[in-house]
Amino acid sequence: MSAEYATFGLAPATRPGGLLAGGDLQVHRDFVDFVVDGRPLLYRLSDLDAVSPLASDVPPSLFTAQVRGLLLETGAPLPDGRHVLYGCPECEDLSCGAVTAVIERDGDDVVWRDFAWQTGDRADLERDGYHGMGPFRFRGDEYRAALNALLDGDLPGSRRVLLVGPRVAQLARPAAALRAVGIGADVTQSADGVPADELRSYGAVLFGRAVPARERDAVRRALAGAGADVPCVDALAPVVPLLVAQAEQALEAGRDDRRRLTDLTVADGAAEFEVVSACRVRLTAHRVDRLSRARSRDLFDALLGPGRHRVPLDPPAVRGEAYLVARTAGTVLVTAVRP
Repeated sequence: MSAEYATFGLAPATRPGGLLAGGDLQVHRDFVDFVVDGRPLLYRLSDLDAVSPLASDVPPSLFTAQVRGLLLETGAPLPDGRHVLYGCPECEDLSCGAVTAVIERDGDDVVWRDFAWQTGDRADLERDGYHGMGPFRFRGDEYRAALNALLDGDLPGSRRVLLVGPRVAQLARPAAALRAVGIGADVTQSADGVPADELRSYGAVLFGRAVPARERDAVRRALAGAGADVPCVDALAPVVPLLVAQAEQALEAGRDDRRRLTDLTVADGAAEFEVVSACRVRLTAHRVDRLSRARSRDLFDALLGPGRHRVPLDPPAVRGEAYLVARTAGTVLVTAVRP
């Protein structure tokens, strides 16, 4: 086994929820990801929609038990000293599949080895092992300090969006859709009288299309006065899945170093974007037809490698007032389709 050390760290991560084009809900999960040699470990698993066991929405006792297990203060939950590193974001059932690894002490060091995809009590390394991944040797003091910080309450916070509009009823549906995917949402006509500590609890503000400029400016002044430096975005169209995607993108502002997908543009009948690390990308078109009805359609879903990609778009799906949403694990991007 190599004596070379890898660095170990932790970073907040997100599996975005969403209201999909067919009406299904994708659960939103905030979790803590493992960072090995400065790179999220999940990024090495290109086609994987999963979260670590260190999720912010699990009961505190279970969260603590997971951390204690990674610290090797309790026995391994699976045979052969194996621990779950990533599992299903919807149910976390091992039968859905999970990435597991042996975690063991070697003197004062901690070693992660024999990574595998596991669906039962035991892993078949020859068939399901992640060959060429690891082993990783971590300095024990660095490893323990990072995990012990979680026990001191250093957890990813909850995410909330403030929706502003003159007709509160019109924002009720997108607010409900945001809550359904795990994002807190409140609706108001203005920020007048909202306490400063309440304004600071929001991660983004979404303005309805009917909000006048003077009211938008008033909300921004109220946020600045409360010391809340949060992105404010204008609703592109009255399409609920699109508004949810806009809110998700706004909540990810400032986390460019964790994005797997960047620079979404549309030109000459095609979508172009940059893939930072191999991942599955889904493109969905949303538009408003001539009768002001919302239309949504999935256009593309495939695993892509790092680099610049160009995907031709189906003209009927993006005619008129149309918008494109690109999703992958940890990233949601939105752009308008210009005629």
